[in-house]
Amino acid sequence: MVDRRDIGSWLQGPPRPSAYPGQRLGAPERGPGSVARLGRRVAALVVDWGLSYLVAAAFFGGNNVAVLGIFAIEQILLVGTAGFAFGHRLFRMRLQRLDGTAPGLGKAAVRTLLLVLVVPALINDQDQRGLHDRAAGTVLVRF
Repeated sequence: MVDRRDIGSWLQGPPRPSAYPGQRLGAPERGPGSVARLGRRVAALVVDWGLSYLVAAAFFGGNNVAVLGIFAIEQILLVGTAGFAFGHRLFRMRLQRLDGTAPGLGKAAVRTLLLVLVVPALINDQDQRGLHDRAAGTVLVRF
């Protein structure tokens, strides 16, 4: 028999928003371990993209495809093994799985593929995780 508890969740509407990004994930509101905010994320992206452009300019004449390729390789290798790229490290952030472990090369590759498509990175949830982070099961936190 169907009970009200079985259908109550959709009748009550969407869940109430968290008080701060990362609360649902068990992250603190501020300080180490808290979800990295938009300003840090954008600044780190600008640093990584700028470095990729400099390398591409030095070796490939600034070819846009080379910039994208170098950026993708940097993200996959550095984020997959160390948990952060140059920009992340500069702004004291690291990428981790939801259980706190390193993402690994596979999850970093999925995340990077979606990141270079740009649109998934622009769609965020209430924990400030883009679709690229949700698909990879990762979160960018401060350290």
